[in-house]
Amino acid sequence: MRVVSARQLNRAMLARQLLLERADLAIEDALDRVGGLQTQYAPSGYVGLWSRIAGFSRADLTSALEARTVAQGTLLRATIHLVSAGEYWRYAAGIRAARRAWSLRVGTGMDEAALFVAAAALRERLLAGPRYVKDLGDAADGFPGHVGAWLDLVRVPPSGTWERRRADRLGLAETWLCPRDASEEEGLAHLVRAYLRAFGPAPWKAISTWAGVGVGELRRAGASVDLVRYADEAGRELLDLAGTPLPDPDIPAPVRFLPHWDALLLVHARRTGVLPEEHRARVFNTRQPFSVGTVLVDGRVAAGWSLRDGVVVVDPFRPLSSSERDSIEEERAGLQAFHA
Repeated sequence: MRVVSARQLNRAMLARQLLLERADLAIEDALDRVGGLQTQYAPSGYVGLWSRIAGFSRADLTSALEARTVAQGTLLRATIHLVSAGEYWRYAAGIRAARRAWSLRVGTGMDEAALFVAAAALRERLLAGPRYVKDLGDAADGFPGHVGAWLDLVRVPPSGTWERRRADRLGLAETWLCPRDASEEEGLAHLVRAYLRAFGPAPWKAISTWAGVGVGELRRAGASVDLVRYADEAGRELLDLAGTPLPDPDIPAPVRFLPHWDALLLVHARRTGVLPEEHRARVFNTRQPFSVGTVLVDGRVAAGWSLRDGVVVVDPFRPLSSSERDSIEEERAGLQAFHA
């Protein structure tokens, strides 16, 4: 098998994540390309798209959520993700069984039959239209990790937007989005394609960790996907979608600011070296569960960032050259203007 270097894995993921050059794409097309964006903190979706789409403004995403071309729901790894409406049902079908198994495994005090009943009661309340969680009373008990695993729900604007960040207004996906169902096999195959399209080449374990679905189920569904195989520098197998090019490993990577919880930083992407291991504890630790925004320099995290009194402040994790500081400042000023 062809060997893919660590640097080429880094550049491949940056290219697929639209971080080598801002793309001229519609929001829904960009979300399809990058495998959705994790948005339990609502501004993360906005900042993530600002770093990836040319000319993106905050109003663009709020308008897309209101127009129902994109949606937020509890999907991958039982966390809130922003995806296109066109791919929502395939994601939901792919993770449904694993999410329900997780809900039963962690324990809710309710068995599966009781959860079905609770979900039916919540559905009945929501058939009249979206509702705020505080108005649902006992019908929303256990949401979203448990009862919500038996019902496909989306966050409905103004909830989960830049203007109102709490993800507390719920609607039924079956009524808020165009009605569409997908089989479990179709959903699982979609997870394989979506991950490799956004983060490949990769091993099965990485796809499993990202999706929150077992390797066995993904392998079975992946038999219908046209895959090619590579090896990393340690000889481990990597998978990719057939016909997907790999970029030149020497292509320059510009400075980019990533939002809180960007999926590039999570363990499924460790092979790409985007987050140097010596910096991981500065980004994720139990004393700071909110995580931090991060700054990529030459395709690797070199600093953190935060918003303090309306000012985007950069916290370097390593010494920076004068040219690196100049490039960071240009992006920092743009991100501060985006927040203004």
